[in-house]
Amino acid sequence: MRIIAELPHPDFKISILNMNQKFIIKIEKGSIEQSYKIPEMDLTDGVNSVFEILDEAFLKTVSLRFEEMRKDFKETYFRYNY
Repeated sequence: MRIIAELPHPDFKISILNMNQKFIIKIEKGSIEQSYKIPEMDLTDGVNSVFEILDEAFLKTVSLRFEEMRKDFKETYFRYNY
């Protein structure tokens, strides 16, 4: 697995990796991460197609999902520890 690009974003770290003929989009915020795998053959313009997929609407849903993930983990953590 190798990192082929990193995209600047004010709220999270976005890395694009390449492994086994797939692009992996890894988005991290603190200790939580989301990843998405796309077969290279599904994209017509290689990594440039990945950049197009990462539009503002998608990144907004990613942000909302991070909020839900953090809430879910916090709830389960407190159930376990209290």
